[in-house]
Amino acid sequence: MKDTSSRQVPAGYQLRVDGHLPGHWSAWFSEFILTHESDGTTSLRGFVPDQAALHGLLTKVRDLGLVLISLEAIEPPGKEDR
Repeated sequence: MKDTSSRQVPAGYQLRVDGHLPGHWSAWFSEFILTHESDGTTSLRGFVPDQAALHGLLTKVRDLGLVLISLEAIEPPGKEDR
């Protein structure tokens, strides 16, 4: 099992879903920035306070019928410069 004790909370994530989500969908993901990618996907970048919130976000993606392509942990702004 991987040691995750060094991961900071809140943790950042980037999700990619199939298709370009309409602008009004940003209300469903208010804590995330939606970006239409050139490959026809939408990426959602943001931070969640804990694992329960991450699971809630994934449940929302599922309940809306979106196709999840990827989920990646991202570093908080400025941390990658250290």
